Amino acid sequence: MVTRTVSSWPLTMQRGPMCSCWRRHRSYSCIFFRDIAKIILITMYKHLLPLLLLLLAFTATAQQTPQVAGDWNGSLKVMGTELPLIFHISAAENGTLSATMDSPRQGATGIPVQQVRQVQDSLFIDLKNLNAAYVGKLVDAETLDGQWQQGGQSFALQLKKGSAAEAMKRPQTPKEPYPYRSTEVTVENKAAGIKLVGTLTIPPVKGPPGPAVLLLTGSGPQDRDQTIMGHKPFLVLADYLTRQGFAVLRLDDRGTGKSGGNFATSTTGDFASDAEAAYNYLRNHSGINKKKVGLLGHSEGALIAAKVAAANPNVAFVVLMAGNAVPGTELLVAQNKALLESAGVPQEQLQKYLALREAQFKVAATEKDASKAADQIRRLEQEAKASMTPLEQQQLGLTDKAEETIVAQLSSPWMRYYLAYDPAPALQKLKMPVLALNGTKDLQVPFQQNLPATEKALKAGGNKKYTIQEMPNLNHLFQTAKTGSPAEYGQLEETFAPAALEVISEWMKRVVR
Repeated sequence: MVTRTVSSWPLTMQRGPMCSCWRRHRSYSCIFFRDIAKIILITMYKHLLPLLLLLLAFTATAQQTPQVAGDWNGSLKVMGTELPLIFHISAAENGTLSATMDSPRQGATGIPVQQVRQVQDSLFIDLKNLNAAYVGKLVDAETLDGQWQQGGQSFALQLKKGSAAEAMKRPQTPKEPYPYRSTEVTVENKAAGIKLVGTLTIPPVKGPPGPAVLLLTGSGPQDRDQTIMGHKPFLVLADYLTRQGFAVLRLDDRGTGKSGGNFATSTTGDFASDAEAAYNYLRNHSGINKKKVGLLGHSEGALIAAKVAAANPNVAFVVLMAGNAVPGTELLVAQNKALLESAGVPQEQLQKYLALREAQFKVAATEKDASKAADQIRRLEQEAKASMTPLEQQQLGLTDKAEETIVAQLSSPWMRYYLAYDPAPALQKLKMPVLALNGTKDLQVPFQQNLPATEKALKAGGNKKYTIQEMPNLNHLFQTAKTGSPAEYGQLEETFAPAALEVISEWMKRVVR
């Protein structure tokens, strides 16, 4: 039976411990947010923005007086949200300084700084690998007034002496002992010659083997829990579904965590190969009913779930969470539009930016020669900048460094594959029950574009067992959100909206009866 639903019940805000994602953390620059998944600021660019405040590490020292040694804290106001930052500055006996930075709400601590120096009453902090810097002036012994500079943008940031660290509350993160069996397992992908490592949770067995589901992460190098900004959404989801009677397998991505393989050179097609090996592992497990094994994918993982299910008709069911149903070139234009509109970019400038990125995306998707593609992408960037004033270039973050970043990103094997991939043909082949969910505050995979496209593809293939459902006020990570901005992900205590957990589990239980 085909159903299309817009949920209307209130979503309670529980709190819990990322995708993408930004934490799957593949690095993306100022053009697209890739699945969940470390992005904090969006200047006029990103998945691609040069604004990433996530887990990076560097160390640095520089000449300075011990006057500023100690902890300094302040809040960066970006896209309507506040992002607390803490600098830990240490002085050696000879006056040499080193520093690290914390972003508590994002779960990022000990981010090393590359250079710290003081010139009279001015402090300079350089984080080159984040394309960021802080320049401040001592107002008094307890206060620094200054600017946070990143991606061609500048934001006021006042720092106060002392540490105002916030403990991140993630109350939904499950704690051991669990009321089920949790085992680390190894899955061999013989076709790729690699081994994948993850966790299999199996509920207490009473009677015959029960149903199972494979969880597939979003874009970027994700661990098995899809950890992002202190949240562990796949751990929360696996725990919930196991308590509901499902065996659940979740894996570290290839080249990530304990899994083998090379993540950097892999594409969505390679990850689908890994997923197929994991699906077959579950089907052959003695404690699992081989006729009741399904796939659940988030963001890029939804593309992978559909791709694997299209090639394996025995897949019992498919859950698509925030999955795109249009080609990557179209999705990333829509993503950039949603993100930059939320950041308040004026329409005239936004349209110039989107036209540039759309042209570059199409080149990356269609030009077979990677070197030629890179040359064309660079030329488009330079031509666009030549038609703009220096102020417009600065407002859109079109710096020389940003140009190098975008050329590199759009030349990567993963990005070229993703931009060229059309999900519709795979969706049209799905005959098993399908549940497609999107949050109405998802800025990375806009629901207005992708849920109708998903339904269109399923109907075109003759599927009569699908459910399309909008989830009010949920973001890309399926958290109850205010803005939907990736900058908000780490600020929310909730890891996974209870309403979404309930929708998924109840639907899955119905289709495997």
